[in-house]
Amino acid sequence: MTLDLTIILPTLNERDNLAPLVERIEEALGGEGWEVLVVDDNSADGTAEEARRMARADSRIRVIQRIGRRGLSSAAIEGFCATAAPFVAVMDADHQHDPALLVPMLEAVNSGEADVAVASRFAEGASTAEWAQPEREKLSGVANTLARKLTGVDLTDPMSGYFLLRTETALALVPRLSGIGFKILLDLLSTSEKPLRVKDIPMIFAARRAGESKLDRAIAVDFLAGLYDKAFGNIIPTRFALFGTVGALGVGVHLAILYLCLFLVGAHFAWGQAIATLGAMTFNFWLNNFLTYRDRRLETAGKLLRGWASFVVACSVGAVANVAIAALLFERGVPSLLAALVGIAIGSVWNYALSSRFVWARY
Repeated sequence: MTLDLTIILPTLNERDNLAPLVERIEEALGGEGWEVLVVDDNSADGTAEEARRMARADSRIRVIQRIGRRGLSSAAIEGFCATAAPFVAVMDADHQHDPALLVPMLEAVNSGEADVAVASRFAEGASTAEWAQPEREKLSGVANTLARKLTGVDLTDPMSGYFLLRTETALALVPRLSGIGFKILLDLLSTSEKPLRVKDIPMIFAARRAGESKLDRAIAVDFLAGLYDKAFGNIIPTRFALFGTVGALGVGVHLAILYLCLFLVGAHFAWGQAIATLGAMTFNFWLNNFLTYRDRRLETAGKLLRGWASFVVACSVGAVANVAIAALLFERGVPSLLAALVGIAIGSVWNYALSSRFVWARY
């Protein structure tokens, strides 16, 4: 049997969707020439175990279980690197993507008509009626406009999560992909130095079959982080930029808490400063956990408590470094503003390094 196509399914808690989806793929493609590669982010519902159970009875199914790594884009990249098939497709496992579209998508790329075939929610003949999420549709529309400006590629749905291309094309781009967030297609299109020829395949975007969507309100920030990474990521790492932005917001939180303590409660300055510092650290920890390290997000109460304590310790060390270095520079004749800015920069880098290592480990 010749292997022509690998279908990568990045999964997180999709146990009940796997078997029915493989049946639908077989109905669309027939019994030979394809394989399903499940790349699972250590799902709590046993998705990886279900994939292994299916693989024992069906050699067309393989599974990669990832520990300590999360995110659709990075899962797709690992899938690209783990297949021997000449063509590779990425699709969701929740049944919102119709497997029947794999046939015209493969024909378009195999014939040379396109470099990438994209199942589009917004092409003529497509529909999102079953999606029933107008807010997400509006967000997708805005995101598509920004994505077209970034990639220079004229297509109707650059934010689609369902596409097919030659494996050699994907592998040539892998070393320069950011792997950030959910929009791997945008990453591929914007990374290629030569504009990729794209063909839209109209898609009826269905309702999720089982389970709940893993995309939360941070998806907008996740998308903007992807745009930033492609535009400026070589200058300042994207995650550090997010970390710094959260820190800047934390300054506002600190001042607001200090004001409340001094002028509304009448607390002593030292007590107010201590409370404001702890409050700002807590705010920074929460927002970094939600946004900056969303692919490493701490969720259980025990992990959150330990992470918060580690974050406070890390930031305390960074604060000491900030003050010590700024004071030393000032004593040696460096202007006060410049000395303060250098101290803040070094403290921020220190906090980022310690937090990445000891709070959201293995980044």
